[in-house]
Amino acid sequence: MHELSLTRSIVSLVQERAGSRKVRRVKLRVGQLAGVEISAIRFCFDLCTKQTVLEGARLEIEEVAGRARCPACGRELSIAHLATRCPCGQRAPLQILAGEELLVKEMEV
Repeated sequence: MHELSLTRSIVSLVQERAGSRKVRRVKLRVGQLAGVEISAIRFCFDLCTKQTVLEGARLEIEEVAGRARCPACGRELSIAHLATRCPCGQRAPLQILAGEELLVKEMEV
């Protein structure tokens, strides 16, 4: 479960920025194409924040839909996975526009 190591990294990053200040809220942006189980991040967050300045912090996750552009026809489309092909039939990989992100967007202390 790589979500545990990702969550540990997120908690470490926020702790570093917060110093000794109590963290009340953390907001993440997680793309649909990032290969991350959001429910696992939520579960791991509670475990990883115990006995830290983040303990009890509210975790908010903004999900970002997958979007891509076809290099052949220029069409933009919503995608749920990276192996999606454009309806025009082009076999070239789509240019990903959104949905791969995994970022700490905000924190409230």
